[in-house]
Amino acid sequence: MLENLVQYFQTLDKHPVERMIILVSGLLFFWILEGAIPLLPMHYKKTKVHHAGVNLIFTLIHLIIHTFLAIGIVALSDWCKVSGFGLVYWLHAGIMGTIIIAFITLDFFGGWLVHFVQHKNAWLWRFHIIHHADNNVDVTTGLRHHPIESILRGLFFFIGIWVSGAPMYSVMIFQTILVAITAFTHANISLPKWIDNTLSFLFVSPNMHKVHHHWQQPYTDSNYGAILSIWDRLLGTFRHLSPQKIKYGLDKYYSNADDENFMRLLKFPFQKTNK
Repeated sequence: MLENLVQYFQTLDKHPVERMIILVSGLLFFWILEGAIPLLPMHYKKTKVHHAGVNLIFTLIHLIIHTFLAIGIVALSDWCKVSGFGLVYWLHAGIMGTIIIAFITLDFFGGWLVHFVQHKNAWLWRFHIIHHADNNVDVTTGLRHHPIESILRGLFFFIGIWVSGAPMYSVMIFQTILVAITAFTHANISLPKWIDNTLSFLFVSPNMHKVHHHWQQPYTDSNYGAILSIWDRLLGTFRHLSPQKIKYGLDKYYSNADDENFMRLLKFPFQKTNK
């Protein structure tokens, strides 16, 4: 069974339509669930559909960029295999060990670290603002990234592959789970408190990530994790805030009135007046 799993994910990068179906299915599932068990009331500028349209344009651009970056990902993964370079080869890990090592390493570099760096570097923060400027965080917010941020995330992902030596099947397993978890943590859904709290001890839960989208620091600068919550707990960036106290958007940097203005969002990081 494990061999079948490896075989499926080993070639998944060559099936973009199948990957798109996985992404769209996750978005639709949580889109429907948001209507059934909403966490917070949303106040869209126009409609939920218009809000989704803006975010999905950014998502489409993000996917196009990462489709091209995938060429480099495959090449680097193959180089690691031929050269025997990376943790999975140095530790002589089996299939399950390889999946675990790659998952942890990719989550740290491509999930937590790149996110942390964007918050600490003023120039990179300009691009990440586009993600935080959303005043109505829902399932469509997950991949709302400025194109420059999409490239940066790809570069950190390369580092994760280089360090771990991750073969393609482990890369695709991680990316598939990441897409699903991103939709889950951004979705405007209300889980029973005990379930959310229990999940957050190991994984990023919806309420945990919503704290990161709170409009005021220091909450904005916390809970950076993508899939695993252990990085925030180990590195001192974990914070808790009751969902009832969460307010989305930013208290400075960008006008909350323009959070659904696609062209302004796209151009904003390059404006000289930006502080």
